Amino acid sequence: VQLQASGGGLVQAGGSLRLSCAAPGLTFSRNNMGWFRQAPGKERELVATISWSGVSKYYSDSVKGRFDIFRDNGKRTLYMQMNSLKPEDTAVYYCASDSAANFWSGSRNQNPDIYTYWGQGTKVTVSS
Repeated sequence: VQLQASGGGLVQAGGSLRLSCAAPGLTFSRNNMGWFRQAPGKERELVATISWSGVSKYYSDSVKGRFDIFRDNGKRTLYMQMNSLKPEDTAVYYCASDSAANFWSGSRNQNPDIYTYWGQGTKVTVSS
């Protein structure tokens, strides 16, 4: 199963980007999903996670109120709208999928170890 992340780029502080993650090989509508990021010299961290239905979402404190995770199950695509970007948002962003039919919770789905499939990453650079 391959997840295909795209949408990264170079943007000025205060700008916006929308990341996409296509999952053509997944059942998708039964998979909880997440966006993670990894900055140089830092560990991978959760940015946001969303339940299979799209109803439940969880955000890290650092992006709450600025980022929005959402999904289109018909298109098998995960998105993340990123607004009011800051230089500290600079990182490689990865999308990830849980195995199908697992329950979702904010605490459980923060853990990168529970995700089965990962995209290749898309780089976001925010200049000051």
